[in-house]
Amino acid sequence: MNALLQPEPKLRTMRWDDLDRVLAIERAAYNFPWTRGNFVDSLAAGYLAEMLVDDRLGLVGYIVAMAGVDEMHLLNLTVAPAQQRRGHARRLLDVLEARCRDQGLAKLWLEVRASNQRARQIYARRGFAEVGQRPGYYPAGKSAREDAIVMSLALGGS
Repeated sequence: MNALLQPEPKLRTMRWDDLDRVLAIERAAYNFPWTRGNFVDSLAAGYLAEMLVDDRLGLVGYIVAMAGVDEMHLLNLTVAPAQQRRGHARRLLDVLEARCRDQGLAKLWLEVRASNQRARQIYARRGFAEVGQRPGYYPAGKSAREDAIVMSLALGGS
């Protein structure tokens, strides 16, 4: 069957009983994945946590973001490795930006590994600007650290 005829994955809120599947994708996608505790803390704090789920493929991707005063901070955007390069990250960003605009938020912030050129290009095409750097922000191996690039997107809210 033609892939264009397949229905789009459905968006839904992440739940506690999703964490095993979320962690499986997190571990497949990253050398230094979030822990179960990171997700538990995010859900317990009431952070925005949404997932794309496909009837055939299961969990495709997810976002976790923390609202602040007049802004949102994207903490995690992950697409299952087998589902990457199919527009799912763009769709998750669309959802997040819509949530921000619905709340009248002025800015969306994120950090991205300095070495993650693909993600930096995706964010730049979306209008995010590189506004700073956090030295040694990410783990990178035995006692090694990698810088994060701080990016922001003006949303025109408050």
